[in-house]
Parts: sequence; C-alpha cells; structure tokens
Amino acid sequence: MFAALKICSASRLFAGRETEQTFFSLDAILAQAGLSERVRQLACAMTLNRLIHPASELAMPDWIRSTALPDILQVDFQTLAEDALYRNLDRLHAQRVAIEASLAERERTLFGLDQTVFLYDVTSTFFEGRALANPKAKRGYSRDHRPDCKQVLIGLAVNRDGFPLAHEVFAGNRHDSTTLEQMLTALDQRVGLQPGQTVVVDRGMSGEDNVKLILARKLHYLVAEPYGARSDWVEEFENDEDFREVKRETSPTNPFQHKSTIQVKMRQVGGEIHVLCLSSERKEKDRAIRQAHERKLLVDLEKLQKRVSKGKGRGTKPTEVLESIGRLKERYSRVARYYRMEYDSEKKTFHYSLDEAKRAGAEKLDGSYLLKTDRQDLTADEAWRIYTLLTRAEAAFRTLKSPK
Repeated sequence: MFAALKICSASRLFAGRETEQTFFSLDAILAQAGLSERVRQLACAMTLNRLIHPASELAMPDWIRSTALPDILQVDFQTLAEDALYRNLDRLHAQRVAIEASLAERERTLFGLDQTVFLYDVTSTFFEGRALANPKAKRGYSRDHRPDCKQVLIGLAVNRDGFPLAHEVFAGNRHDSTTLEQMLTALDQRVGLQPGQTVVVDRGMSGEDNVKLILARKLHYLVAEPYGARSDWVEEFENDEDFREVKRETSPTNPFQHKSTIQVKMRQVGGEIHVLCLSSERKEKDRAIRQAHERKLLVDLEKLQKRVSKGKGRGTKPTEVLESIGRLKERYSRVARYYRMEYDSEKKTFHYSLDEAKRAGAEKLDGSYLLKTDRQDLTADEAWRIYTLLTRAEAAFRTLKSPK
C-alpha cells in the first residue's frame, strides 16, 4: 500500500533528470533513513518498474529479470521473489515519516514547488480475506462497492502541483471527517505548516469542527459545503444575475475534449466567502443519480409496505418497522427527504407519499454546489480553480489502487 505513494513521490525525482544522478539522490534519502543497501536496491528497482512498466509485486520479479536492471544496478535478481518485495515495503513503511519528509523537501528545491495550498482527500482499499493480522482492517463505507470486505482508509495530502507530501492509514470504519486532525499533524511533521497556508477538503470533511481545527493552526480553509446547505441559496442559484462563466483551458493532449460549462458567483456572509457554482455536466449527472436512487427507494418502500400489511413474519414488529424506515432514510438520504413515510403501529399500516414541492426544489439544485472560504483575497473564479485541484489527489489514488 505504501509502495504506490512512495513510488509516486519518488517518480517525481526522475522527471527531466539523469537516471544516475536521480538514483544517487534517492539512495541517499533511503540511506539517511537508516535502510540497508539491499532495501535501497529493491526500492530503486520497484520505482523503475512503476515508471516503465507498472506491475504488481507478484509480477515484478519476472519483469526485473527481463530487463537490463541487474546490469544497471549491478545486483543479482535471479532468486528474487515477490515475498522479498512485500517485506521491503514493510521496511520502507516503518521509515515513512523520514522518507516522505526528505522526498518532499527534495522535490520542493528541485522544482520550486508552491507550499501555500495543501489538498487532502481520503480513499479506501479492501482486503480479500479475514485480514486478522491487521488491526486497522474494519468494515465501513466502501468506495469500492465491497461492503462485505474489511478495508482501511488512506488519507493523502498533495500540494497544488499534485506532488504527494504525506499519507496516513486509518481504520476502515472511521468517518473521513475524523482523520483531518491526524493528517494536519502529519503534514506539520513532513513539511512544516506555516500560518497563512490554505487547506482544501471536500464536503465529507468540511464540518464546523474541522474548520475550527484548521483555524486553530492559523491556516486558511477552502471547502465544499454539504449538499443540504444549498437549500439556503435556492433563490441565488435561480437568479442568473452576477453569475459569470469560468474560462477553462483546452486539454493539450485532446483539443477537442468536451468541457462542461462552469458558472460561479460570490456572496459574503460575515467573515466567510461563499462561492456558488453551476455545472452543466454535473446537472445531468445529479439528475441521473437522483432518479436512480428514487427508483431503488420506491422498490424498497413497496416491499416494506407489503411486509407490514401481511403483519406476520420477520421484520413486522413495530420496532423492526421503525428501524427499517430509518435505514431507508439513511441509505437513500438524497431522495428520502421528499417522501412522507407514515407508520401506524396500532393499525399495522405503512403508507408513503411524495412531497412534490420538495422534489421540485431538489430538481432546481441539480448541477449546483457550494464552496466556502475565510480567504478574502480570492475571486470566485480563483476559489473554484483551487478547489478543483483536489482532482490531483484523486489522480494519485488511481496510481495507488492500480498497477497500471
């Protein structure tokens, strides 16, 4: 797991540099962390694999032997097996704080990287098996759609250029919002937090408690607000006044790539700046997701209604019915809020009905989202551009979760 993050960072050292000089730098960083020559040799070989022909640790030994790496590194890899690579990752992980700190500083000085914005996101990765030896392996919300498997959470902080700075592994049953304080501490250890820097997180970590944590360290915040907060801005979203389109650059690799239209405008409330965003592409996506959730909710509501009407069997006791209603509201929170669910335990009846006004209000907000920040020096356009840099953390996760 640490391999992808470590290699992702290490690979930045290679860009535009001579291989020999770069490996000398990487070797020196690993040596400074107290790692043996063999560990350093394997780390260099694994890094090259990620850069040239990404593969799993299982496939790596055969690939290494099929290349000129044994001659280049002057190492005999004939008996190398995947178990040695897994053990190597364990040794690297034990020294991750020193390694990440050194890599971050090396990258900063090599490329003159910006240290004013930190982007933080969380993903999960699951285990096939019981994972009894890993105390952090727990069942929780699975982004991989594998709730049947134990998992861990991985938090990753990158700078605005997409260079990984620090990562932490958390128990799989933790909520994303509970990980921010630990990541801020990790960032302080790796790169040193300075007053005035800006932390960017998505809506899952944008609660008031986390905003206070950021401010307590004399940092700025730029966060996406929860979906529910949009209801306070319905009139502003419906009013086209002051919205201005963000000019987006065409992709250099695909000049004909379709880009959605983004419109933004800014409103100040107290000491906070709120940025209202409208996306043409997101509007279609929101509508499709909402309709899919609504179809599934109606199927489950119909099943519950039939079960209650029979009045016999599992799940028909009053407490069980109420628990079922609660689970439906939680599972389909996006759409359940505009359905009335009425249960009469004495008559043993359950009815549901649609609140047309609430659903119409939800439809008006399709394609909209809110950002907020305490920075007073940003335009709406600038705030939106900084927030979208979170996609660089997502790109690092794709590197982590796939050998390709």
